[in-house]
Amino acid sequence: QLQLVESGGDLVQPGGSLRLSCTVYGVSLRDYSIAWFRQAPGKEREGISCNSNFDGPTFYEYSVKGRFTLSRDNVKNTVYLQMNNLKPEDTAVYFCAADHRTIRTWCLTYDYTYWGQGTQVRVSS
Repeated sequence: QLQLVESGGDLVQPGGSLRLSCTVYGVSLRDYSIAWFRQAPGKEREGISCNSNFDGPTFYEYSVKGRFTLSRDNVKNTVYLQMNNLKPEDTAVYFCAADHRTIRTWCLTYDYTYWGQGTQVRVSS
């Protein structure tokens, strides 16, 4: 059974960096499209970066483009989200999600079947 486990969330000062990890258990990561979402208090869950399986394209939400980088290590079965120059508005619970289909469009919550439990990121001085 597929399971996603996120880690790496923390409290960080504005301008700092974090790297989130999402390890996939039970399946081969390379066969899955993967995405990162986040949800701030009182707001809807939003997609911030997504990558199609089989070397497909990677998309970024406008506010994180140039600051966040999604990467995957298919040997370690792990997806990463490197977050640089963090801002207070990046504070949210971050979720990784996966789906077996080839998703070569923007990341929408209803496109992804499997979800991790989330990891909290707080950006504050």
